[in-house]
Amino acid sequence: MPNWLLPENVADVLPSEARKTEEVRRALLDHFRSYGYELVAPPMLEYLESLMPVQDQDLDLRMFKLVDQLSGRTMAVRADMTIQVARIDAHLLNRPGVVRLCYAGSVLHTRPSGFHSTREPLQVGAEIYGHAGLEADIEIQALALASLKLAGLSDLTLDLSHAGILDAVIEDDALAKRDRSALIGLLRSKDMPALRAWVERYSGPTREAILALSSLRGGVEVLRAAKQQLPAKKAIGVALEELAQLAESAGAARVNIDLADLSGYQYESGVTFAIYVPGLPNAVARGGRYDEVGEAFGRARPATGFSMDLREIVGLLPVTPPVPAISAPWRQDALLQAFIAELRQQGEIVIQHLPGHPHDPQEFDCDREIVEENGKLIIKPLR
Repeated sequence: MPNWLLPENVADVLPSEARKTEEVRRALLDHFRSYGYELVAPPMLEYLESLMPVQDQDLDLRMFKLVDQLSGRTMAVRADMTIQVARIDAHLLNRPGVVRLCYAGSVLHTRPSGFHSTREPLQVGAEIYGHAGLEADIEIQALALASLKLAGLSDLTLDLSHAGILDAVIEDDALAKRDRSALIGLLRSKDMPALRAWVERYSGPTREAILALSSLRGGVEVLRAAKQQLPAKKAIGVALEELAQLAESAGAARVNIDLADLSGYQYESGVTFAIYVPGLPNAVARGGRYDEVGEAFGRARPATGFSMDLREIVGLLPVTPPVPAISAPWRQDALLQAFIAELRQQGEIVIQHLPGHPHDPQEFDCDREIVEENGKLIIKPLR
């Protein structure tokens, strides 16, 4: 096998795409900062227990694992940065009150998460800790939508769900509670024959509520149908009201409700959302509430946030034209070097062409050149 071949769904990022990715990354982190989010940078490797403090089969299957030669313990390459940031908030910062944190870094997946997805996403996200109210969820949702628009995406569709509804439905059925992970998988896959066969073992009310949950998807009118079809429990009523408020506050072109959409990680505990754009089957951003993760690090903290794969987003953006640049001759001349340095300080791109090599524009378009006229250096258009 040629030594230049890369593993499936792993790819080099070439100059034009790398530049665009970095520009969008900088813009997003500056945007997060304007909201008061502080940047953190967790390590790529951690002990497995730290990266998965709560049982999550999906997350476990996504992580590459190895043995630490120093300690003999099992380590893993992060597949998601959310839990790492929760650990930083709960254990390292240990601040009272509300904390806003953001991050940007590569994660690694054992398998691609969707069609044409990379196994090395560049994850960018933001999290709020310390506020249990819906205000934090509204801010995170608004920030996610605004960030995607800032990156250059439009015609966004927001899908809303709530992980707490399933928990409320099965809370009185011990067998169903034990099967929570399996139920999440069946609801996620929309495999109705398998789901119907599976829930036959449960009590009548639990079985009917789960089957109703699987069909409750559509526009905001779904929330009215859910009130009629789901058990009259306080937790379910609160969840439906939260979804109604989030739908009302959304600035997306469309809002969909899918009460069986449990496509995120299993540590999510409350409202969840996914954002889609035309032409891509995968969500470009996912977020939600995960109040129980901080407890594993010694401090229970309300938490909500979102993340997105920057590489996937950049791949959806139109091709940008070459960047204008200035062509300069190659010579060791103090006056020329000072002139070039001043231009670069002003933000210009100046390319000195090495002797014997024609100019290859690549991602730069040299539309001007430095020439000497009457003993002075000037810039003249090339066309």
